[in-house]
Amino acid sequence: MDIDLQSVFARIDRDELVKVALDLGNIDSPTGREGPVADYVQDWLRREGFDARKVGLYPDRPNVLATLPGSGSGRSLCFNSHMDTAVHHEEWWATRHASDPIFHSAWREDDMLVGNGIVNDKGPMATWLLAAKAIKDSGVKLKGDLVLMAVVGEIGVEPVDEFQPPQYIAKEAGTRYAITHGGVADYALVAEGTDFGIVGVEAGKAFFKITVFGNDSPIYTPYIPRPTTIEQNPSAIVRMSKLVQCVEEWAAEYENKHRYECVGGIVQPKINIGAIRGGVPWKITKTVQQCAIYLDARITPAQEPFDVREELRRLVNDAGLSGEVELYAYRPGFEADEKKVEPLKSAIIRSHRAILGADPNPAPVPASSMWRDINCFNEMRIPSLTYGPGVSSGGGKYAMKIENMILGTKLYAQTAIDLCSQERA
Repeated sequence: MDIDLQSVFARIDRDELVKVALDLGNIDSPTGREGPVADYVQDWLRREGFDARKVGLYPDRPNVLATLPGSGSGRSLCFNSHMDTAVHHEEWWATRHASDPIFHSAWREDDMLVGNGIVNDKGPMATWLLAAKAIKDSGVKLKGDLVLMAVVGEIGVEPVDEFQPPQYIAKEAGTRYAITHGGVADYALVAEGTDFGIVGVEAGKAFFKITVFGNDSPIYTPYIPRPTTIEQNPSAIVRMSKLVQCVEEWAAEYENKHRYECVGGIVQPKINIGAIRGGVPWKITKTVQQCAIYLDARITPAQEPFDVREELRRLVNDAGLSGEVELYAYRPGFEADEKKVEPLKSAIIRSHRAILGADPNPAPVPASSMWRDINCFNEMRIPSLTYGPGVSSGGGKYAMKIENMILGTKLYAQTAIDLCSQERA
C-alpha cells in the first residue's frame, strides 16, 4: 500500500475530535427523537465537503448517508454507528434516575469524555467521521467507495400492546432501512465499543409476553382467603411471584445450555425480565385477574424462537399456573461468513498491528452476546464486523479515554485505506 499514512494521521485534529464527540453527546437523542443529531451530522459532513443526504422511514427520524467516492475498481467499505441513546427522561420506572445528566449530555474530565451517549455510540461515530475527513483532506485516492452511515433506532424498542409505531419502533427505521435505500457496500464496519476486539457474531433476540391468570372472578379485599399456596392465591400478581423465581432459575441453565462458540466470538445468551404489568394503581380493592411479565431472551444463530417459547410454556405448566406465552418480537442473530469477511478482518488486523504493535485481543463475551447492527448487514449478505474504542455502556461504564478515540480514528482511517485500495474481485 504505497500511501503516506502519516500524512493522513497528521490531519486528525485532537481538539476537533473532542468537539465533535461532545457536540454529538450534548444533543439528547433517545430512540425516537434522533432528528436533531441527524441534522448535526448532515451539516457537519456538508461543511467538510461530503455530499450527505437523509434517508428516513420517518421524516423526523432520518438516517444520514454520505460517500467518499472511489475510482470504481476497488472494494467498498461502510462505517456505521447509531445516533440514538438508551434512556428517555420519562423512563423513571425502569431507570430510577432517568433525568441524570449522564444519560442526556456529555462533558470532559481530564483525559476522559463522559456520558452514556459518548460511549454508546457517539464517541465511535466521531472517530470515523474524523477518519473520513482526514482521508479526504489528505488527497488520498481510494479505489473503492467509503460509505458513511449514521443511523436511528439501534436501541431495542419493540412494539407491544398499546405501544405501537410510529413512536415505538427501532430496527426497521434504522440500519435495515438505510441498507435497502442505498447504504450498500462490499463490507461494513459497525463502530461500537469492543475494547478494540473484533466481533464477528451477535445474538438475536426473542421477546415474550408471559401472562399468568388469577381467579376468574375478582375478590374484594375483605374476602381474600388465607392461608393459601402461591399458585392457589386468587391474585395473578401473587401467582406471578412464583413464575418470576422459576424464570430466574431457568435462565441460569438456559445461558449455559445454549452457549455458542464460533470464529467470530462467543454468544452467551442471557435472559432478562424487563417489565411487569398487573392491575391499576388507582383501583386496588380487588384481586387482579391477569399479570404479565415481558421477557428478553437472547438467542444464538443456532436457535429457533419457538423452541424457547416451548421451554417457557413448560415452565408455566410445571409451576402449576394457568397462563399463556406470546412471542411478540423476533430478530435472528447472525455470524459473519468467515471466508467472505476475511478481507475486512485482515485489514483491521494489519492496522491494529501497525498502530498498536500486536494482534487484537478477543472481544469481551458480552460484546458478542448482544444485538448490534452487524446483524442487519450480515443478514443482507454484506459481510460485517464490529470493532472500536471503548466498551459497551451496558455494563454501566459511561466514559471513554480521549487517547483511545485518537487511536480509533487512526485505526479506522488505516483500515479504510487498506481495504478500499484493494481491487474488487
